[in-house]
Amino acid sequence: MMGPAARRRRPLRNSEILRGWLGTCGLHTRMNPRPFLDTSPDASQNTDPSARPLGPLPIRVLHLGRVPYAAAHERMVRFTAERGAGTPDEIWLLEHPPVYTLGQAGRAEHLLEDRGIELIRTDRGGQITYHGWGQIVAYVLLDLRRRDLKVRELVARLEEAVIHTLARYNVVGERKAGAPGVYVWHAGALNKIAALGLRIRNGCSFHGLSLNVDMDLAPFAAINPCGYPGQKVIDLVTLCATAHPAGVLGDLEAALVNVLSPTYESEHHVI
Repeated sequence: MMGPAARRRRPLRNSEILRGWLGTCGLHTRMNPRPFLDTSPDASQNTDPSARPLGPLPIRVLHLGRVPYAAAHERMVRFTAERGAGTPDEIWLLEHPPVYTLGQAGRAEHLLEDRGIELIRTDRGGQITYHGWGQIVAYVLLDLRRRDLKVRELVARLEEAVIHTLARYNVVGERKAGAPGVYVWHAGALNKIAALGLRIRNGCSFHGLSLNVDMDLAPFAAINPCGYPGQKVIDLVTLCATAHPAGVLGDLEAALVNVLSPTYESEHHVI
């Protein structure tokens, strides 16, 4: 009820996955799915990507490939705890194996049935969500004071990055008052296409957002997505069949870099 059945997708070629990128970046029905992020053996170990300047404030974009949720979380926590005044901000782009995550104030009853998918309680805000193949996850590790950003402004800018990304595929993304994330109208209903959850520690952010690109959406039927019963969920390929995950990854990366620029003028659209 939460979306179309799993679809057969054209396998990605390595040239499509790797072309043009610098740096290091659920019931799941595909027995051996191909990742749309770089999964070379040392991709998740690359800690020296090219810096991308944002005016006077450098930022690094890391393409990390497939990373289990627990490993990514441990790395985020360690990075945030060990960073100093001169540590460059980072954006991590990655893909998680199938997992449900429950926010620090999340209620277990929002998991409606056992689908055999691991449930991890984590320290971000928000309730329950699902991560799996075909979803881009972007973790934003920022010193908010250095960027003169408040939490609400960061949330707005992350949402705008998704909205601008969707616009490249002629898809109109919208906000929903009181429910962070990005939504699209489809089949007469407001469907969630991107979820957002953050944690702020000592003025620095971690966690981030997830964008559904080309997923098996069935696992969302086993939860109240983000704590909202009946919330419909969709992916970009349902709305634009020509959307290619590797291309969407690049578009989202560019949009995130743009909205986090010190000179960016935020656009607020709340429905």
